[in-house]
Amino acid sequence: MRACKALSFGLIFLLFASCEGTKSLNPLSLLTGNSWTLSSLKGKGLDMNKFEGGIPSLSFLDNGKLAGFSGCNNFSGNFSLEGSGIKLDPGAMTKKMCPGSGEQEFISALAKAEDLKIGNDKLTLLDGSTELMSFVPKND
Repeated sequence: MRACKALSFGLIFLLFASCEGTKSLNPLSLLTGNSWTLSSLKGKGLDMNKFEGGIPSLSFLDNGKLAGFSGCNNFSGNFSLEGSGIKLDPGAMTKKMCPGSGEQEFISALAKAEDLKIGNDKLTLLDGSTELMSFVPKND
């Protein structure tokens, strides 16, 4: 009987410990802990001729704020998470004119993002099962 109680206590402890471990994998804490640099767009490597102004980036800030660089202009907007879903609104954007079509492709892909995956130092934004873009932590 005593062994059964010890086993029950051990299982309960493991249950709570594993739940606590899951909390540490909160997507919000993984997003806001990094600035993210674009590494692929539409499932392909970056064509730097489209981004002559530099590589696009995203920063997820506190209170659902989003900031970034589109490869030409800076922007600041909002984001929201719901389960594995995400909604991105780039919001206000500077108005510099830049060569290349990369900025429009980047902003268009941001608007389509509905899902995300985070793992192995990679953030992937998806539209259903279609990869729109991926990011790696920014090296400062």
